[in-house]
Amino acid sequence: MTARPRLVVLDGYTMGSDVSWQALADHGPLTVYDRTPPEQVLERSLGAQVLLTNKTVLDAATIAALPDLKCILVLATGYNVVDSAAARARGIPLCNVPGYSPPSVAQHVLSVVLEMFSHTSRHARAVAEGRWSAQPDFCFWDAAPVELEGKTFGVVGFGAIGQRVAELAHAFGMNVLAHVPRPKPAPGYAPFAFAGLDELFAQSDVVSLHCPLTADNENMVDARLLSLMKPTARLVNTARGQLVDEAALAQALSSGRLAGAALDVVRQEPIRPDNPLLSAPGCLITPHVAWASLEARTRLMAGVAANLGAFLAGTPQNVVN
Repeated sequence: MTARPRLVVLDGYTMGSDVSWQALADHGPLTVYDRTPPEQVLERSLGAQVLLTNKTVLDAATIAALPDLKCILVLATGYNVVDSAAARARGIPLCNVPGYSPPSVAQHVLSVVLEMFSHTSRHARAVAEGRWSAQPDFCFWDAAPVELEGKTFGVVGFGAIGQRVAELAHAFGMNVLAHVPRPKPAPGYAPFAFAGLDELFAQSDVVSLHCPLTADNENMVDARLLSLMKPTARLVNTARGQLVDEAALAQALSSGRLAGAALDVVRQEPIRPDNPLLSAPGCLITPHVAWASLEARTRLMAGVAANLGAFLAGTPQNVVN
């Protein structure tokens, strides 16, 4: 494009107030809405040449009703909120930002794994409640810590995040299994093996999901797959909530079939008050925050600005449609 485009961000609140939009504003007039309800998406998008969204849905009907739209930039890696086929049919590139979040998400994964196996916050609360002061002995525990060394860590999906998580698990002395839909080179450490999905769920002490949501894998982690897991195993999901059958997971936790789960994503976000996982024992839920370090959001904004610059130069990059 030769003229300066009008840029509209539909849900800028997700980026936080500590990250600057100036790198985008340098390219053209910029309007940033904190949040956009579904009924206002079309109205706010009209006249924009470039639309930016994180989780605000852009469906086929909306895209068809925007004659000026030339490019859609996703403020994320995942892009399932945009009808990519409808954008492709219009010749509109849909660009995401890969690779900005692996350090932060991997750190989060290992932090919740350590919490579930070491019970750190549980014992810190006990001390704050005065229970250590009341003990006759030098130490006590409600649940003994469990060593990670020698346990098996299963990674479903072996992209940049899955690979970083696997490296950290290996650093703790864990055996790593990975499941991928297509062959990939093995990393340079051992013990490591690629495995089928059933085998990975059956053998792992921790299963961590790092695959994109597709039409084929919704509810992939269902009652059957959960039934293969060890009763002492834990499930971690920082990918997409729709990968997990939440009712089946709640039942597995409530029945003692599964020892625990740590979820940073759920099917409907923000989480509904009646979600059965809120009352399931051993379920640690965080508010989709694994990606949100300042460092990661700074890299994300730089990636979005680079995508915008490439599009305006006539060489779109990170096009996913």
